[in-house]
Amino acid sequence: MGLVLFLLFLVVPIAELYVIVQVAGGIGVLPTILLLIAVSFAGAWLVKWQGIVTLARFQRRVMSGQVPTNELVDGILVICAGALLLTPGFLTDLTGLVLLLPPVRAVVRAGVVRRFRARPPRMSARFVRFGSFIDVDDVGRPPRPPEPPRKDPELGR
Repeated sequence: MGLVLFLLFLVVPIAELYVIVQVAGGIGVLPTILLLIAVSFAGAWLVKWQGIVTLARFQRRVMSGQVPTNELVDGILVICAGALLLTPGFLTDLTGLVLLLPPVRAVVRAGVVRRFRARPPRMSARFVRFGSFIDVDDVGRPPRPPEPPRKDPELGR
């Protein structure tokens, strides 16, 4: 995880700056800035369009009584693509555009789903029921029985 963060916050900006400088040296500074702005606007439109398509698939799936797992992951990937497209730089724009392609999203989605199914998260919750707490654990541990009411020494009950 540390290596990923290192790459994300140090190497990617340096690579982006290098590509921007190279493009600006080839076509000029103003055309480079206009190109970055145009790609951001086009990316925002594409993200909106793919978001609407994904939302429609989500709604169809829910209305048919099925769990929309693929659609939820697709929605998250579309949001990530939007973030990449709105980040200034040609490399992040290219990555965001590629992530908006449904076949590429299907491959990434399969990897994400496989990763989460291989190692399900351990979750627990605590519910209040009639003034006592009930612990629920999803790994098969039986819930703790509710605590008996305590006697109040001042009231004698």
